[in-house]
Amino acid sequence: MTRGALLIRLRELQQLPKFHNRDICTVSAVLSRDALQKHVEHCEKVAGLTADQRPAAA
Repeated sequence: MTRGALLIRLRELQQLPKFHNRDICTVSAVLSRDALQKHVEHCEKVAGLTADQRPAAA
């Protein structure tokens, strides 16, 4: 998945009620692509998204 696609997923996650008062996007500026992917996966897990609720890989 490209960095751009990961950033889009992260922006979508930011809109979820779980992250409403938290900034999960700013850190993305200093993360490598691999670290960003792990961050997105972790945020999805914390939000309680299952594999079928996650956006398809680009």
